[in-house]
Amino acid sequence: MRLPDWRAATPTGPHTPTVDELDFRSLYQKTKYVVETADGWSLVITRYRPVKQPFAQPLFGEPLLLVHGFSQNRHAWTSGQFVKNLLFFGVDIHILELRGHGKSSLEFQKERAARFRRPLPQDLDYGWDIDSYFLYDLPAAVSGVKRITRRERIFYCGHSMGGMLGYGYAGIHDDFEGLITIGSPADLGRGIAALRVLALGTPVLSAAIDTAIAGLNLEERVGHAGRMLLARGASAVNEKLARWLEPKDGPQQRRFHYIPVDDWLKFAEKQLARAEDHPVFNSLTTRVNRLSNPARVSSKDVRWLLREGGEREPRKVVEQFAKWIRRGEMVCYRTGFDFKRGFSKIHIPMAIIFGDMDPLASVESTRSVYHAAQSEYLLWRPVKGNSHIELTMGHDIRQICYDIKNLIEYARTHRTRKPALPRLR
Repeated sequence: MRLPDWRAATPTGPHTPTVDELDFRSLYQKTKYVVETADGWSLVITRYRPVKQPFAQPLFGEPLLLVHGFSQNRHAWTSGQFVKNLLFFGVDIHILELRGHGKSSLEFQKERAARFRRPLPQDLDYGWDIDSYFLYDLPAAVSGVKRITRRERIFYCGHSMGGMLGYGYAGIHDDFEGLITIGSPADLGRGIAALRVLALGTPVLSAAIDTAIAGLNLEERVGHAGRMLLARGASAVNEKLARWLEPKDGPQQRRFHYIPVDDWLKFAEKQLARAEDHPVFNSLTTRVNRLSNPARVSSKDVRWLLREGGEREPRKVVEQFAKWIRRGEMVCYRTGFDFKRGFSKIHIPMAIIFGDMDPLASVESTRSVYHAAQSEYLLWRPVKGNSHIELTMGHDIRQICYDIKNLIEYARTHRTRKPALPRLR
């Protein structure tokens, strides 16, 4: 029987295939498992367990936890070939979806509560903030991956907000063997005047929205009371008319407790669809949207991510980000832990990867963690021609995945060796 071309013998030995020559589904066994947080949430982790191949897989079985960014879900990692490239090396991939995102949805919490006859999380109705991710979601996920893989330490990779959480976690815990951040600022808003102005105006805007909603709720209650009085008055004349006039439901209570990012992204996806047929509109979209460079990622992948990968985000998360920007800090307000003070306690191998066109994570906004970290292996590198979105799905993810490979290989060969100076930069 003739072997496939990539297995055919050559004068120098068996041919190692490229990623593109392989079927994605042949590289993994996909499963999912649930981890429980200390405050009552059930979070879903999707696992891509590598399948042994006839070619060399230098990182076979090394556990890597992937954590998405603001208003995203697992599709931030799966919309392109990021996962496939890491599976090619044999990495054991675990993708966490933070509370309220993707499979860790509000509906899933209700199903679990009914099944196990337990109370719902107290902050179920979009009442959580960044501290919730940091204090509860990450510890539960890290413990879950360690338990499933039977490892004392694991590798961590976070995109955007996921990487920012990783900075903080690595400064206070010893669960990571290596840390990779992709598009993750350490000084959010630094160098972006518009973002700072928006952060300064967030408290006023939130108060204005609350006032407007309070007015609508008052109007609803007054209208409901008026209809009730009218129905009672009509009952003296005609009972059938009274029943028709009587409101069927109580007064509606509107609340401003989340930002509908998912709806905004779906709207943006429709506009991008229009842009494909209108060159002028496409040019305008490119100028306005600085978070992606269409030259480095396919329109099809971006549109799929916008349509499937967006999630609602609580207002408390947005307000905490705004507070960080206004004060120039990264703090867990429930405990007082300062992420930035913890940067100097990071000794594990670390890679800080960002796009040279990214307005959020740049040389300026990542410099502080690079200079403060005490890692012997420390990579700080912009990816040419990339902005924010395409870092996990664009044309250059193979280069980024090789950076991850190099870090994991370094950590593997230095597991029993004590750190030595100078640092590798």
